Amino acid sequence: MGVIAIYPGTFDPVTHGHTDLIERGARLFDRIIVGVASNPSPSKRPAFTMDERLAFIRTALAGVPNVEVASFNTLLVDFVREREAQVILRGLRAVSDFEYEFQLASMNRQLRPGVETVFLTPSEQYAFISSSLVREVAALGGDVSRFVHPDVAAALTERVRRKQ
Repeated sequence: MGVIAIYPGTFDPVTHGHTDLIERGARLFDRIIVGVASNPSPSKRPAFTMDERLAFIRTALAGVPNVEVASFNTLLVDFVREREAQVILRGLRAVSDFEYEFQLASMNRQLRPGVETVFLTPSEQYAFISSSLVREVAALGGDVSRFVHPDVAAALTERVRRKQ
């Protein structure tokens, strides 16, 4: 069966920073499951539907054979158990990410002791990219094509056009 890692997030939208981490993680683990959180929290209403987010990720990672994409709406550790994964893969863009990620990893270890969290840093050219920044740049009419897959850039551009 090998080592299965879950890379969780809302991916709203998936960026080159996300795909960089997933591609690099795919070289380290036998299988990576990109877990797309439905995120029912009102403070984080997704710009894209779950189906759109899943499709964007599948398109962006079409050339990576050991990657699976699935949605979940449970605790992450329950999704990890359900998928029989041993590792949670997380990205650290900056030192400011560390404290929050450390707390998450500690809580997940308390809830599911057998699961390890592994952190990767993005390639330098992607370290500043976040989904929220990409959405903001797009909303203000900026070109996001360097930061996301062409399908995502087109969808963001279309959303801005429709709102005007």
